[in-house]
Formats: sequence, C-alpha cells, structure tokens
Amino acid sequence: MFTGIITDIGHVLELEQRGDLRARIGTRYDVGGIDIGASIACDGVCLTVIALGAAPQDWFDVEISAETVGATNIGLGGWVVGKRINLERALKVGDELGGHIVSGHVDDVAVVVGLQPEGDSLRVTFRAPEALAKFIAPKGSVALNGTSLTVNGVNRCDFGINFIPHTQKATTWGDVALGDRVNLEIDTMARYVARLREWD
Repeated sequence: MFTGIITDIGHVLELEQRGDLRARIGTRYDVGGIDIGASIACDGVCLTVIALGAAPQDWFDVEISAETVGATNIGLGGWVVGKRINLERALKVGDELGGHIVSGHVDDVAVVVGLQPEGDSLRVTFRAPEALAKFIAPKGSVALNGTSLTVNGVNRCDFGINFIPHTQKATTWGDVALGDRVNLEIDTMARYVARLREWD
C-alpha cells in the first residue's frame, strides 16, 4: 500500500526484454535500506525489487510482466532510458497518511488533453477511459503516475487537476505535456461505493 506522496524522482537507467521487461531505476533512496522483494511504486505501478546496486549511483531492478506493460504507460514507448519517474516506498505501519490509500494497481491510462496556467499553478485536463469516468468525482481523489491528487472538476470523461508549484517541483508533473499518457488509479472507496449501489 502507498499514499500517493512522492518521495523521490528516479530515472530509467536500463531496459532489457528478457521474456518479461527488466528495468533498472536510478534513485536517491539509500539502497542499503531496501530489501530484495520490497515493493516500490514507479509512476504509480507497484513493482517488486529483484536486485540492488550502488555504482555509479544507487539503483534497483524490477521485472515488469507483459500484462502490466500493456495496461500502463510503460508500454508503447512510454518508458525509455533517461525517463524521469515518480517513486514511493511502500507504507509502513505508523507512517503519516498524507495523501489517500493507493494500491499501486493501475486501472488504465488517461491522456493529457489540456494545459492552462492559473496563477502560479497549472491546471491540467485529463481524459479518462469511459468505463472509469463514473468513479471520478469533483473533490474526490485519484492517483496519477502515483501522485495523490484532488479532482477540481469533471465534464463527462474529462477531469481537471490543479498542480501547485511545489507538486510540479517535487514530482515529474513539471514535465507534463499535451498528449502524455499517464497511469490512472481510481480511489478504492469510489469503486466500492459504486459496487454497493449496483445492489440497491
């Protein structure tokens, strides 16, 4: 489990297809404090650490199944060597829950369809797949590329998020561009509420 509070910006050092896709991620985390088998959310995708190293910088390796590649922005050239990605270590008992509960199980990919400066902030409009749009509500939470965010407005399949300057600097959202494909995880509570209403 995660909170959607990004604690590092990593970058893709290597990609190798070995049946599954193997990725090496450069990080500022102290890899001496990471166990093999640990979970790290990489752009919102919960991945398992299979190797660690510290030369020439700290890094960890993950394996990514074909299913995950196809269901996230990792596929279709989304991850390339040098790409910056949002990282979050798994939640520990007693940690502050600053965002919302995020599983790291991406539901689908949303697309950036609008960018509009609003003061010092940036309003970004995303288009969600139609099947997921019903789970996104104004003032509700979503995780996009692993970042816990509050929805400002919804218009059918489109929804808007305001990114304050801090978020743009502390995450990869400062790099956002029109047409970007981003990992979307809807709020777990919204999913359960919708499911319960189906039984009314």
